[in-house]
Amino acid sequence: MKRALIYLVVGTLLSFLFQFFLSGTGLPKVDLYYAFAFGLGWGMAYYVDRPDWELPKKMGFSIIGVVLLVAIGFAFFNFEIAIPSIIRFSTVFVAYYLIASFRESKSLRQ
Repeated sequence: MKRALIYLVVGTLLSFLFQFFLSGTGLPKVDLYYAFAFGLGWGMAYYVDRPDWELPKKMGFSIIGVVLLVAIGFAFFNFEIAIPSIIRFSTVFVAYYLIASFRESKSLRQ
């Protein structure tokens, strides 16, 4: 759990710095929200990367991440800003497992 939180924080920080200084929207709140979606994707993907968990349980946790992003997006922003965060989260989540699939253990934890 501790390492998953580290991935969340570091992923959010690095993504925010990239968004803010290089390719951002010009709105720091939106850049932070998108960076949080990126960090949440990496942190949750690492957290559910457990061989003893079944796929439905892993997918349930990813749905929780999507619901969290939608709730934050609709509470503070509008539809046009909330949806790209879900796409970013999903892309990072899938990328984590794509990278893991090249390993023999099918996990980045081991």
